[in-house]
Amino acid sequence: MGHAHSHHAPADQRGRLALACAITVGIVIAQLLGAWLTGSLALLTDAVHSASDSLGLLVALCAALLVQRAASPQRTWGWRRLEVLAGFVQAALLLGIGGYALVEGIGRLSSPAEVTHGLLLVFGLIGLAGNLISLAVLSSGRKDSFNMRAAFLEVLADALGSVAVIAAAVVIWLTGWQQADAVAALAIAALIIPRAVKLLIETARVLLDFAPHGLDLDAVREHMLALDHVREVHDLHASTVATGLPVLSAHVVVDDACFRDGCAPAKLAELQACVAEHFDVAVEHATFQLETRDVAAEETHIHA
Repeated sequence: MGHAHSHHAPADQRGRLALACAITVGIVIAQLLGAWLTGSLALLTDAVHSASDSLGLLVALCAALLVQRAASPQRTWGWRRLEVLAGFVQAALLLGIGGYALVEGIGRLSSPAEVTHGLLLVFGLIGLAGNLISLAVLSSGRKDSFNMRAAFLEVLADALGSVAVIAAAVVIWLTGWQQADAVAALAIAALIIPRAVKLLIETARVLLDFAPHGLDLDAVREHMLALDHVREVHDLHASTVATGLPVLSAHVVVDDACFRDGCAPAKLAELQACVAEHFDVAVEHATFQLETRDVAAEETHIHA
């Protein structure tokens, strides 16, 4: 067997997440107070969304703490998969909050409540300012992992929600149209739900061990079969352990001569280079079992 050893260490984002979490908790307190004082559904929805953000950021912080732990004989990948699970949980929270805003917003369109627009504007600006600071803190690390991406998207959606709150306050102030508050709540739902669904699908693909997005295993098999002395490829599997860590394994049938003339090590190197260099998704951790036709014929659980 052969494998390439390149376990990329996850970037340490604990400081950024801790600061963003603290800011978001402060936003939640301010928005809940504002929702109580103004009677605004949009601000209440944004406050609940911010509460979800703070919980999600707390989960993300815990995940960031745990993924830094080294691997062990019992946890061969350490806690790397936890960042994907954290992203999945945060996406599910976002979807729930978006659904709540959608239902409540539709109800308020027909039965609008009296909203104090002046205070609503003040608390909307407070929320936006806090979210912009959190976005600045998280921005540089948002591509490092599913975990950081989920945290960034949560705060971004909340910032856009604050913009909707501010817009509602201005409309009510200028026109007296109280339904603007419900429209803002629906706008927040429209911002939350598509992003949540997309992230939910992407993290679910990883948790269900789907092939890495962008890696065509038929093309991988074809490229491997084009190598000299390679006669068959079976039990070809690929998945993603965590962000930036795709893995692949396969049984590769080669000519018997490879085991007699000593070319097997060179063949392993060719196979590793094949999956690491020739595709959009570079698989640097690949495991191959080289075998003869006779060995392959004796296997009882061969998969495509």
